[in-house]
Amino acid sequence: MITAQRIRVAAAITSKKRLLEVLAELLTSAHPQLCDAGIFERLIERERLGSTGIGHGVALPHARVAELTHEIGAFVQLREPIPFNAIDGQPVDLAFALLAPDDDSDQHVRQLAGLAMLFSDAERRTLLRRTTNPDTLLTLLTCEPPL
Repeated sequence: MITAQRIRVAAAITSKKRLLEVLAELLTSAHPQLCDAGIFERLIERERLGSTGIGHGVALPHARVAELTHEIGAFVQLREPIPFNAIDGQPVDLAFALLAPDDDSDQHVRQLAGLAMLFSDAERRTLLRRTTNPDTLLTLLTCEPPL
């Protein structure tokens, strides 16, 4: 679902809009039939329904896309937290975006729940913030607790 190539470390991003643009670029790099602008619009549409900022400095932007047959993920670690209208009112500095096939809403919900659980671990969040190597971040994002 995610590779080191779709991980951005210490990104100097200063707005929610730009963060979603970068996530869209990373996501579309995995699927040549997707376009950055289209995926960005899907992520924005989802944000209009309610913020995907889940608290503790974490956001999980997501969307369903008809062109996909499997899920695609991307992760951005921000250099500085940005306002995101998160549920707890805190700025965001970790963002994991997820695209899922249009026709598999059950799997999409399970995957989002799994990501929410992964990011609920305070120790893991600390490690995700301190790590500067994409391969190490990939391990942190894909290994089962405990680390």
